[in-house]
This record gives sequence, C-alpha cells and structure tokens, in this order.
Amino acid sequence: MAKGLYQHIKKTWRETKMARDLKRERLIKWRKEPRFEKVEKPTRLDRARALGYKAKKGFVIVRGRLKKGGRRRQLYGRGGRKPSKAGLTSFTPKKALQSILEGRVQRKYPNLEVLGSYPVGEDGVYKWFEVIMVDPMNPVIKKDKNMKWITEKQHRRRVFRRSG
Repeated sequence: MAKGLYQHIKKTWRETKMARDLKRERLIKWRKEPRFEKVEKPTRLDRARALGYKAKKGFVIVRGRLKKGGRRRQLYGRGGRKPSKAGLTSFTPKKALQSILEGRVQRKYPNLEVLGSYPVGEDGVYKWFEVIMVDPMNPVIKKDKNMKWITEKQHRRRVFRRSG
C-alpha cells in the first residue's frame, strides 16, 4: 500500500540525518528566542493535523520551552549548615512536562483555547513543544462544524481540568 504525505513527513522527522542537522540548527536558534513564540506554520505538520490543526483563521501555533528535570526546593531562613536530609532536591513534577507547558501557554494567552500539543525538540536543558490554540470567538471557528464545540462555555480553560 502506498504511503501518504504525512507518513513520509513522520518518517523523515524520525530517521534522516538531514532532519537531525535541521533540528540542531533550529535548537540553536530557539535558545535565543523568548520562552513563548507564536509561529506561522507548524514545525511538524503531520502531528499538528492529527491533533486537529487546520491552516485557517482562528488557529494559532505557539512554540514554548521549559526546563527539563525536577525542581530544587528553596532553603529559607536557615543559618549554618545544610543537613543532607533537608529534602531540597529530587522533587519531580506530578504532571508531565507537556501538560505543564500547555497550562503556562493557556495563562499567557487567556483568550485562546488549547487544542493539543506535541514535542518538537530538546537539548540538555530545555524541552520545546508546539501548542495548537484556537480562538473560540473567531467567526470562522464558530461556523466550522468540526470545531464549533470549542466555542461552548463548558470547554473554557479545559487544559486545567486534565488529570495527571
């Protein structure tokens, strides 16, 4: 059976040396950008389309980054030595990094709704995701029979209702 375009994009993203070199160049550039950056087109068209993205008004792609790994708790108001068992390190998040980033992007753009997200790269410090956002007040979205569900009131800020 013949493969479709999106299957070829997916295979190229995973396997080829050209994609690896392109990712490396992009990561170098992305490190200098702000934490959240609106993007014209999705980096991974196959994943964006699978999550419901369409190239029309009302859809916005935001690339965001966040630090990998757990966090370190602050040690406030203590003089002298630090006990090794003070419980300062190894605090892992209770949610996945992708879910955390979706929530941060939702807070940054409160007038848009998160539709989904997918990873686009990582280095030793950061992990980058692209978040697909929809403007529920846009007339094009309100008329689209497959997307008008997101304009209803019960779907507002749905990213914060996820379990995990």
